[in-house]
Amino acid sequence: MTNRRAFLGGLIAAAGAPRLGWSAVGSPSYIAAAREPDGTYAIHGIDADGRETFSIPLPARGHAACGHPTRAEAIGFARRPGRFALVIDCATGVVLRNLEPPADRHFNGHGVYSKDGSTLFTSEQEIVGSAGHVGIWDTDSYTRLGSFPTTGLGPHEIRLMPDGARLVVANGGIETDDREKMNIDRMEPSLVYTDLSGRVLDKLILDPDLHQNSIRHLAIRPDGLVAFAMQWQGEEGAAMPLLGLHRMTEAPILASAPLDEQLLMQGYAGSIAFAGNGGEVAITSPRGGRLHRFTPDGDFIASFARSDVCGLATLGDGYLASDGLGGLIALDHAGPRALNRTPSAWDNHLIAI
Repeated sequence: MTNRRAFLGGLIAAAGAPRLGWSAVGSPSYIAAAREPDGTYAIHGIDADGRETFSIPLPARGHAACGHPTRAEAIGFARRPGRFALVIDCATGVVLRNLEPPADRHFNGHGVYSKDGSTLFTSEQEIVGSAGHVGIWDTDSYTRLGSFPTTGLGPHEIRLMPDGARLVVANGGIETDDREKMNIDRMEPSLVYTDLSGRVLDKLILDPDLHQNSIRHLAIRPDGLVAFAMQWQGEEGAAMPLLGLHRMTEAPILASAPLDEQLLMQGYAGSIAFAGNGGEVAITSPRGGRLHRFTPDGDFIASFARSDVCGLATLGDGYLASDGLGGLIALDHAGPRALNRTPSAWDNHLIAI
């Protein structure tokens, strides 16, 4: 376990230190943020059996993370809105850099590396007005190269498309002042596809009757099918679709569970993932304590009940799910299987490396 002195001293670590691969830290399959039993926060590595491979402190609550494709480096992002993104050497616990957005912006909890790991893209928004941007960083020195607009408000998750040449951005459509929502009556969530320089290739805007359905999180199948998870900002008790499936230039498929199950989600999908075999997709609701499974055509398959379940990622042919009570659960055609119960309260996301 990295101590406080190592955490603070890491910012002045020698730049010439060798950069090790993921095998040096137990070959974790996932990264996740968590609240620790003493009330502090950390970022963890987790292997495919649900075992912790490393744990490194964070200065405040984290949200999501992203891992370099080859080096044992992870970016721990602050909970939205936040101004820290820590570049962590997961082999030593050293903080290599503390990235900060421009003074008029904050980070929105997510980022992604390019396919070769040479570039980092970060989700950002302007503090006043919430206009979205994607920050661009060189990862040799983690210096900022610039940014480009997301053409929407309140971007949240960014994902790299399988070809490595395109990004997809979830614009939540919400203008915020700190965490207060300012434009619920005139939201415009969107799904935006760009090349790596920011040129818009396609933009999906939901129908007007769904303009309060904030697009938040993304999963991508290897063939380029994009799944997106939504959070309803309108009238409470509405059974609105919380899952969308989309291919560029095509109309989206919007999916709902049967009414009783849909209502249990409480208008909130927290995480999303495709099953490892690509034959289904799932969303979670920590508010409702539910995981919903669907076919890629949007047909409901089944639900799974779990208190405070949220984190979700591909595992084998199925999924790995995490909850705020420390649980790590495998789920596939054979049903749920408990992998581990930890003292850490897992935050919203499990990020596959």
